[in-house]
Amino acid sequence: MNNPKEDSQLSNLGIRTHQIVKAGLPRRRAAETRFKAYGLICIVAGLGFLVLLFGNIISHAWSAIEQTYVALDVTFDESLLDPEGKHDSAVLAAADYPALLKKSMSALFPEVKDRQQKRSLNGILSKGASYELQRILVKDPSLLGKTERVWLPVDDDVDMLVKSQIDRSVDEGDRRLKDYQIAWIDKLMADGRLEKRFNRQFFTSGDSREPELAGIQGALMGSLFTLMVTAFLSLPIGIASAIYLEEFAPRNRWTDIIEVNINNLAAVPSIVFGLLGLAVFINFFGLPRSSPLVGGLVLTLMTLPVIIIAGRSALKSVPPSIREAALGIGASQMQTVFHHVLPLAMPGILTGAIIGMARALGESAPLLMIGMVAFIVDVPTGLMEPSTVLPVQIYLWADSSERGFVERTSAAILVLLAFLITMNGLAVYLRKRYERRW
Repeated sequence: MNNPKEDSQLSNLGIRTHQIVKAGLPRRRAAETRFKAYGLICIVAGLGFLVLLFGNIISHAWSAIEQTYVALDVTFDESLLDPEGKHDSAVLAAADYPALLKKSMSALFPEVKDRQQKRSLNGILSKGASYELQRILVKDPSLLGKTERVWLPVDDDVDMLVKSQIDRSVDEGDRRLKDYQIAWIDKLMADGRLEKRFNRQFFTSGDSREPELAGIQGALMGSLFTLMVTAFLSLPIGIASAIYLEEFAPRNRWTDIIEVNINNLAAVPSIVFGLLGLAVFINFFGLPRSSPLVGGLVLTLMTLPVIIIAGRSALKSVPPSIREAALGIGASQMQTVFHHVLPLAMPGILTGAIIGMARALGESAPLLMIGMVAFIVDVPTGLMEPSTVLPVQIYLWADSSERGFVERTSAAILVLLAFLITMNGLAVYLRKRYERRW
């Protein structure tokens, strides 16, 4: 029989416990509300900093899409360019084009007589204007003896002034353009000879010491060749290693050591792989410095642990019942893995591989150690030619003192971010498109 006294004590204890819990509910709910508010504030702050970062980059990069050009009426004087009248491309390529530009500028401003001012007047044009004039004539030799209006790039300081990046109200001694130069630029604008056009050269030329001539094609080709080597080596080796370690390797001390080392390599700073590549591939094997081949080998070493770990995780996510069912109907272990397990794990494997390649695309530290920080003007056409990559190009431009490189740096960052976002978006799509839920 139940003791009435004990029942009464238990009832009173339950009532007191309920009262204590009920009294503490407002405090718990307030703490939960505060925690949610803190989380929301952190998310909003993070998004705010991200918007601020992207807004700053875009605001600087937007002006790089356009480049200022000046229209000159150039007389292709045959007596100066081709005295013998042979129309030989080698003779035309070696002609004195700066003299033509000086004549054209003097014709626009005949009142300029002082030698120093003439030098400043000719400085309105980019140093690459003569090469553009050379390209036009070599392409069309029939222009010899004729007067043609051509659009040529201006100096980066003039470009910055036209883009309102230079404050006209600053004292003359504190800016790079003199008052009389600004007056000449204003006259050219009033005459319709100065205008902004799409900066095609930014996407079709290599690096240059002059901001108005600098482009990213060399860095893009270097990144392409480097990633080709990385993908060709890291994807098959990484996926094969993941399959072997997860499905076929015996569980013993040696495989445990290998697994520990792979996990440790994934956490090694990337610059260490650059030092390894410098010591092994360049100093020991004698491969050419600054080449995409060496860059791809270094990035392969850095990417392999990521691909192997992601591949093993994808293989582990396949339910054991798939393996048991395949083995139960007589399939060999090889058939089970390659016909049943691997197809189901492939979305996760591809996701890890793409993320690893995206990380390789954005790396600069290991490539600095193997010489890909060199100033490369020519666009590389092969794996053995000196080249640089987009992250290193951004690093070089960010270290330049000319103001024109600021917008080039921001524009190159946007191009790099576009590639990274595309690769990560592809990884997300593949995971969502082919992922199986068990």
